[in-house]
Amino acid sequence: MDSAAYPGCPITVEQALARGRVLTRPRWGLPDVAYTFVGAFALSIVGVIIAIIAQESLGLSLAWVLLIGLVTPWLALAGWPLLVTAWRGNGPRIDLGLRLSWTDLGWGVLGGFVALIASGLVAVALTAVVGDFDSAAGEVALDIAASGPLLALIIFALLVAIGAPIVEEIAFRGLAYNALAKKGLHPAWVIAITAIIFAAFHLEPTRLPILLVSGTVFGVLRWFTKGLGAPIVAHAVNNAPGAVFLLFADSLPSVS
Repeated sequence: MDSAAYPGCPITVEQALARGRVLTRPRWGLPDVAYTFVGAFALSIVGVIIAIIAQESLGLSLAWVLLIGLVTPWLALAGWPLLVTAWRGNGPRIDLGLRLSWTDLGWGVLGGFVALIASGLVAVALTAVVGDFDSAAGEVALDIAASGPLLALIIFALLVAIGAPIVEEIAFRGLAYNALAKKGLHPAWVIAITAIIFAAFHLEPTRLPILLVSGTVFGVLRWFTKGLGAPIVAHAVNNAPGAVFLLFADSLPSVS
């Protein structure tokens, strides 16, 4: 086995080696996963401060303040994995498995529907136990709809449907998954751990079981396809109905 390959490495590593490309063994790992998530939480605080200052000095509406607060943590969540793999590895495309084939697209769409159905069943069970509950995205959408132009709501829906799947999969099924795989953990453990981290990261205790289910589906897709294309597509398919629903937040009394 080439020093650049490891059990569970992305298919992009195997393809590069098969083409005769000389790769270096990645020098990123679990500490960089910690930097990613700690950085995201730190930047979320910075984003709120910047947004508040901008609101007071520039007169921005709450809608734009909320959007700034949403995307600022992404600078760490996706930015550090992209940077560190380029700096101490073979680049994000190879090290993180950033590719999208027609096969990936097909499995991603299928996986997205599986995630939707599974998480929907869990949501029904949760509602029977705890009653109606709101999502953080739904609450933000209501605030944006009440305080900003339709454009802000459309941007928010696009971020939920497209931006979040790309950013979060780079962090969770990309850097975190591969860092754990490099340690030699069994794929089942890698899938479970990344799903737990994914669910906990959202800081929504009530929706934790739903996020665990969808995170597990995305992890299985990463393991099965050996790349990030299918998990990103599945995540986007899973988020799409909610994103469309958010566009009508201004005409709905609540978003559950």
